[in-house]
Formats: sequence, structure tokens, C-alpha cells
Amino acid sequence: MPDLKPDLIRLDGDRAPVRRVVELLRAAGGHPYMVGGCVRDALLGAKVVDVDIEVYGLGTREIESALRKEFGIITVGAAFGVTKLKDFPVDVSVPRRENRTGAKHTDFDVQADPTMTPKDAAERRDFTLNAVMWNPFTGEIVDPWGGVADLQAGVLRHVSEKFSEDPLRVLRAMQFAARFEFTVAPETVALCASLSQDNLPPERLMEEWTKLILRGRKPSVGLAFLKDCGWTKFYPELHAMIGVPQDSEWHPEGDVWNHTCACLDAFAEIRVGDRDEDLIIGLSVLLHDIGKATTTKKEKDDRWHAYGHEEESFNLAPRFLAQITREAKLIDSVLPLVRWHGQPYYLHKAGAGDAAVRRLANKVVRIDRLCRVDLADRRGRGAASMHGPSPHGEWLAERAAALQIASTAPKKIILGRHLIAMGHKPAGWFSQILDEAFEAQLDGIFSDEASGLVWLKERMSHEAV
Repeated sequence: MPDLKPDLIRLDGDRAPVRRVVELLRAAGGHPYMVGGCVRDALLGAKVVDVDIEVYGLGTREIESALRKEFGIITVGAAFGVTKLKDFPVDVSVPRRENRTGAKHTDFDVQADPTMTPKDAAERRDFTLNAVMWNPFTGEIVDPWGGVADLQAGVLRHVSEKFSEDPLRVLRAMQFAARFEFTVAPETVALCASLSQDNLPPERLMEEWTKLILRGRKPSVGLAFLKDCGWTKFYPELHAMIGVPQDSEWHPEGDVWNHTCACLDAFAEIRVGDRDEDLIIGLSVLLHDIGKATTTKKEKDDRWHAYGHEEESFNLAPRFLAQITREAKLIDSVLPLVRWHGQPYYLHKAGAGDAAVRRLANKVVRIDRLCRVDLADRRGRGAASMHGPSPHGEWLAERAAALQIASTAPKKIILGRHLIAMGHKPAGWFSQILDEAFEAQLDGIFSDEASGLVWLKERMSHEAV
């Protein structure tokens, strides 16, 4: 584990004025410490992107007065004692006391208290690895709760019983375990098992699920913790996958839960670094087989099958998504990928033609996304498939690229304006003709406006409207 140095506590890729900030705070009579994630990441040798500074001996107004000499600032509520620097992801805060006053996540009494000791202030933090402090002037590491030892051992451990005041910390444990591939201490698992996510709003849940999907090196580690502490019960669509058998020839990795975990690990290896794209694919992979819980049966061949699970997954997915997000666009992007995730295999096996590929593109909009889901799905089928390509996915990607529909649905060539240009007044029968035109286009009967108009004129000549 590397030693902390001043250059490590800075914004990654940008020598942000952190040194000047702490100098101004000390000159004003304060005692600033680097705290939280920036210290943790520096100790791990990871990139430091955000900087949190906690100041002892100064109130919020004194901090603002000191920083205003050289920086633009944003105050985040006097009671919370947090001041943000404009143009830099640097937060400066006063130690604060937090006491739960009710069941809701907003039911907290928060009071800034610059007279607190570092140990008392650190007690409100979630995990010991986030309760380590660093003095940028002396180089002293203040570690009242044993966070450095837990970092070295790769263990997530709660700081104190105050952990239970915010049940969202259970999902924080989930995403931290996945990001760092850490185990969770048995006493922390037991404490998490006693908590409930009732009264937590979707946007707070989504923050942690997003970090699991976008930043988890091994999402399976986070999901295994969720299972161990019993929190899968709050996500019945996921919980139902546990223990659902699969055919061992196709799925040597085990049950549907194991398969989904392996698929998410495979997905983590092919993330592209775009928040929206990766979140869409990650959620689709998470949910693609939830329908197997109700469709899996041992058939006459004495093998397990899950006929119709794609449609069932599609039917179940909205309930899970509604728990964690209100982003309609995100949900609309995920659902068709869940519904049609088996199509790359089926079309390739059937030797499907261009018409079938066009129709699939019309259903999923983004075949390139579907192929990414397919790749994760294939690589989640036992060790032998973990790093190889997907033959059917590659075939579909090539066909879609040749048809210029890899990243977009086919656009309708013949529109109402073409009928109007032929002298027809808008009427209800337009929709029938336009639907027929689009079907002909998908079948490859025409591929551009000129040939489409030829088709339209011939079609209209066969029927007086």
C-alpha cells in the first residue's frame, strides 16, 4: 500500500489548488484534514478524483471567509456545514453530529460542530476504510477505527452502530464490495440483515445500483453480499432466480442466479465508459433471465428448459426498474433488450435473412446494444466461454452493419406526405397503406425513396380508394 503524499491528494489529471485551500484554512486558525474517499483511494493507489476536506476549529462562516479570498464558493446549507469550491470537485466541511429523528431518510437532525474530535466525527461514517483521515501538513494518518488495517486485509467493516441509522449503507456495501472486490465482515453482514430499505426513495437506491453497474470490477461480489445479508428479498425478481436450475450442458456455471452474476462480471469487462450506454446494457444483463424463475420446467427429454422466459423477463422487469428509477427513457431502452435478448442466437441458427434482421432492429432500435447483451450472456456460461466471442452476436452485428441499422431502427421511407403529393387528402386509410409500405421496406422490396415511390404507385393502382 503506497504512502500518502501531497501529490496524491489532488484532482486526477489536474493540479487543483488543494494545497492552497488547506493553507488558507490553516492561516485562518483551522486544522484541515483530508477525509473519506480521497484518502481511501490514495491509500489504494487509485485515482483521486474528488477531494473532501474536514476542518476542525472553524465554523462555516469562517471557512467561507477564508476561501473567498481566492475562490468562488457554494454553500450547501449552514446546518450541514458544507462548502463547495466552484469549478473544482472539492468539498470543505465542518465536523457534524447526526441524529435520526424518524423513519424517513430525511428524518435527521444535523448540526455542524467544529469542536468535535476526529474520532467522534469519524464515528458517523459508514465503513472504517472511509473513516481514515490525513493531515496534509504533517503527513499524519489519523485512523481511530482501524480503517488502514481493513484496507490492507480487503475487508468492509462498519464503523459503529450508527451505521444502522441509514439503511442505504447496505447498498453502499454492495457496490463497494463489487468495486474493490472486498469481503464484508461477518458482523457487518449481520447488522445489514437487520435493516430494511423501506422509506428509501428510488433515486437514492439508483445511486448505489448505478455504481455497482458502472464501477464494479466484479459485480458478482456485490450481489453475493446482497444475497448473504438477505436483501435480495427486497428485489423479488432477483431473489426468485436463486436456486432455479439450468441445463448443465448449456450452463455449467449452475443456477440462474449464478449465471446472472457471471454475466454481469463479463459485462464489466466490456464496458465502454459511457454512462448511459453502460447503464442500459448492465441493467439489461441483470434482468435478462429473471423470467426463468417462473418458466423453468423439466421437459420430456429430462432436461431443464425455460421456454418463453424472454417474454416473461420483459413482463417482470418494469416492476424491478420502478423500484430504483423514474427515468422513463432508460426503462424504455432496457425493456426491448430484455425481451429480445435471445434473438441473436435464434436468427443465426435459423440462417435468417435481411428481412428478419430489419424487423429485429425495428423492435430493439439498437442492434449494437443487443449484441453487447448477447456477448455478456454467452460469456456468463461457464469458464470456457468467459473470454471468447459470440459467433451469433458477431454474425448479427455484421448483418446489421451491412444494412446500416446497427445503431438505429429502420426509418420509414414512405410517409403520409408522399400520398398527399399524389393528390390524396389525409384520411384514416393512410395508416393501412403506410403500414404496408413499411412491411414492404422491411422485406427489402424497396430500399430508397425512388424505389419506394414506384412500389407506392403500383400499390395504389391496384385499389381504388
